[in-house]
Amino acid sequence: QVQLVESGGGLVQAGGSLRLSCVASGTIYNLNPMGWYRQAPGKERELVASATTPAGTVYADSVKGRFTISRGTTKNTVYLQMNSLKPEDTAVYYCSANRGGVTYGGKGTLVTVSS
Repeated sequence: QVQLVESGGGLVQAGGSLRLSCVASGTIYNLNPMGWYRQAPGKERELVASATTPAGTVYADSVKGRFTISRGTTKNTVYLQMNSLKPEDTAVYYCSANRGGVTYGGKGTLVTVSS
């Protein structure tokens, strides 16, 4: 089993920045890719960014140029640096990790961007 715990969410003004962190514990070998999803009120969950080692990264069009995903050196962590935040980025952000076709998810961290 894999447990994912997110942190770093909060309230920020438009134009501000936040850095989300996710740490995986349990059986953490071969977690690849790791990424972030988000779900805004009344909307479906959507992929924000995904990082595959060594292949690279994928971003939603809405966050390209503003968000950066990175993997930690221990490979059981993933970060999401969010800059130039907009009110439409308000959502619960969930960490995800995949191994062998099985996807694990965290409980989420709330990001609220005020205008």
